Amino acid sequence: MKPALQLKLSQSLTLTPQLQQAIKLLQMSTLEMEQEIERVLLENPLLERLDEPETGYPGSQEFSTAAATAESEGNAAATDEQNLIPETPADIDDDRWSQDAGTFSGGGRDEEDDREAQDTHAGTVSLREHLNWQLGMTQLNERDRSLVRFLIEALTDDGYLSAPLEELQASLPERYEVELEELEIALHQLQNFDPAGVGARDLRECLLLQLRERDNDPACALARDIVDQHLEVLAARDFVRLRRLTRHKDEAIKAAQELIVSLNPRPGAEYAALDTRYIVPDVVVRKLKGQWVAYTNPDAFPRLRINRMYADILSKQRRGDGRLSGQLQEARWMLKNVQQRYDTILRVSQAIVERQKQFFEHGEIAMRPLILREIAEELDLHESTISRVTNQKYMATPRGIFELKYFFGSHVATEAGGACSSTATRALIKQLISNESSKKPLSDSKISEILGQQGIVVARRTVAKYRESLNIPPTNLRKTL
Repeated sequence: MKPALQLKLSQSLTLTPQLQQAIKLLQMSTLEMEQEIERVLLENPLLERLDEPETGYPGSQEFSTAAATAESEGNAAATDEQNLIPETPADIDDDRWSQDAGTFSGGGRDEEDDREAQDTHAGTVSLREHLNWQLGMTQLNERDRSLVRFLIEALTDDGYLSAPLEELQASLPERYEVELEELEIALHQLQNFDPAGVGARDLRECLLLQLRERDNDPACALARDIVDQHLEVLAARDFVRLRRLTRHKDEAIKAAQELIVSLNPRPGAEYAALDTRYIVPDVVVRKLKGQWVAYTNPDAFPRLRINRMYADILSKQRRGDGRLSGQLQEARWMLKNVQQRYDTILRVSQAIVERQKQFFEHGEIAMRPLILREIAEELDLHESTISRVTNQKYMATPRGIFELKYFFGSHVATEAGGACSSTATRALIKQLISNESSKKPLSDSKISEILGQQGIVVARRTVAKYRESLNIPPTNLRKTL
């Protein structure tokens, strides 16, 4: 085959570094964004943070990254107000928000806050530290203390023994000559420590250890019998069989059940390290003059600008330093992309607010169906852009803090030919179950039938799927005496 040269034309799409950075910033969470800005500030001396904020929110020229870009280019003219983020109204308090089971917290403190502070303080002491402190208060000899300490190290975070005593004995060096009986005695000592139930080998033993301290309760004897002999029957809520096995009436079984439920199946969990995640919402939604409006949260908006000293040096040089010139361009890109990120988040948030007005008025039961394409078409953006914006971006509302993607959901058909959002359907299912009789809870089929009577067509298996997503147990596990 004779070699030959061929000329071929083709088209390909390439992303500029500036566009790559814009996409990267857009999909970051607020925390990731802050970390990225810190990295850029360390690498680029031409970019700096505004340390001393003036009064106001990021609607003024100095707070705007777009205005900072204009300053860096020597443009003394004020930035067009339409390109700036709207000012946050003066009547919105500068509170801090945290997400804890989807609740909105203000700035006040009460007795519950004080109790939570005490619980947080208690959580700073680990379970092993707490047990070893108690061990130090005993009169045990050194060998027995060593064995108890060995068992403490073998506990799980929930306070259970991680392995049978036989395995633990086998793991000890033979030169110590530890007998199984010695370990059993050491375990008995450990099980007398606080919290009650620690050192148990299974759930049954854990509950029995706790019931040992409830002897003054009239229901304790029956509760102990149920835990010891019929725990699986109680878990299945088979009260008919439980009555037959215990030969007790419903009132006594109910009292014993309430006592068992009050016990802690994870006694060591209260000493586990707390994993509290604080979220700074990107936008805040408030109702002003009868309209629901989204505003950029000033706490989530980075306040950046070009370093004027370096910018002045470069402007006075005919042939500036190549490295500094490149860093100046990168700083301008960063400012522009940060501004564009928050403009996009705000636009998408306001579009969501407009579509979900009924949610803000009446709650999740009034949530309407919404898909990414609707917002994309309205704002003339790509669906992938909406997906990036709604992921790990949060909105603070009077009803709580929600991720933006929470407001999107599929729909179920209605008899009238309309649609009901899956979120609203879940809310209806939750409402029906919360109002049901505990002695005769609603089955999934019955819930499907009730929703059908309200004009919402939902199959039984769909009801089961939504119920499971709400962490609501099935009918037999919701039944009580």
